[in-house]
Amino acid sequence: MKPLRYILDRLEPYFAKGNKLEKLYPVYEVIDTFFYTPGGTAEEPCHVRDAIDFKRMMSAVLVALIPCVVMAMYNTGLQANTAMAEMGISEVPGWRGMVLSWTGVGCDASNVWADLLHGALYFVPIYIVCMVVGILWEMLFAVVRNHEINEGFFVTGLLFPLTLPATIPLWQVAVGITFGVVLGKEVFGGTGRNFLNPALTARAFLFFAYPAQISGDAVWTAVDGFSGATALGVAAGGGMAAVTEQLSWLQAFVGTMQGSMGETSTAACLIGAVLLLLFGVASWRIMASMLIGAMALAGLFFAAGSTTNPMFTMPPHWHLVLGGFAFGLVFMATDPVSASMTNLGQYIYGGLIGAMVILVRVVNPAFPEGTMLAILFGNVFAPLIDYYVVRANIKRRALRHA
Repeated sequence: MKPLRYILDRLEPYFAKGNKLEKLYPVYEVIDTFFYTPGGTAEEPCHVRDAIDFKRMMSAVLVALIPCVVMAMYNTGLQANTAMAEMGISEVPGWRGMVLSWTGVGCDASNVWADLLHGALYFVPIYIVCMVVGILWEMLFAVVRNHEINEGFFVTGLLFPLTLPATIPLWQVAVGITFGVVLGKEVFGGTGRNFLNPALTARAFLFFAYPAQISGDAVWTAVDGFSGATALGVAAGGGMAAVTEQLSWLQAFVGTMQGSMGETSTAACLIGAVLLLLFGVASWRIMASMLIGAMALAGLFFAAGSTTNPMFTMPPHWHLVLGGFAFGLVFMATDPVSASMTNLGQYIYGGLIGAMVILVRVVNPAFPEGTMLAILFGNVFAPLIDYYVVRANIKRRALRHA
């Protein structure tokens, strides 16, 4: 790494204040700090509250997302290879087929490496497009505003692809991440000032702008002509009996089913949750309250039952392993910027989101997945929740000292 350090040190003067490339210093800075810890020290007295800085916090989230990324590639390939076998298709068309043929792994659904590679050929291009377009926008705003490029986008740039189906057109990925970065974050001042989760904002935009490519039975499996509904879609149409005919609870927990690439595996999300809690990055209050809020309302609906709404037949523990509930609970609702910051507020915020997920899923079966909208709903109310929690604390202290 010494040659790289030498090159970066030689280039730094060109980006220093007063030189020709001064405006592009944020671009140099993000490359330098990506490879090395900043060598500068504080020149004035400072207060340190935690050993974890912003970069290490984002790095911890990226590490926690690794199980979901691996599962996204594996399950995408597994579903595609299984569908190809059912349809009697032996070769993948286009450049993906050439890569699979060149590596010699084939399209055998029972071969883990074949599933991983096939799935990677869908996930990696989506991730690359998301990162390239998003970083370009981040650099543009950093140069115009003359501030450093924050590492927060590296998390957004990984979260967003995990919420998408494998068949999403790449140009829509570019449009979606542009909306999420520009209108979901930068117009409010950038990282730390956005009140909505940028990754979910991008996905919500695509969902309502291009519903044909991000919803419906035909988008979940990367095989032309194959149609397969998600488990929540099956439940909304035929109740739990239709779901259990195709899927066991353990299979749903592992995540080998139709759905967005990185959201199907509750097991992978659980590993990520453990890592985030060990790193001290995510709030256990939000996770616990969202889980309790969802399970409590789901239990009430299940106990009440319905002769007209099939979603009332879904037991609470099935809600935990279907759709994006686990992924949203671990990685989206706990976003420290768009979530509540007070301790009591986090309980209220998480409980509100959990209840909203079940309310949307069960009461409105035409929209069986409610996690995305529930978290965005919670983001909107988070500042208001914190405001009244703080007001109540001030009032209580005033009465105590009166």
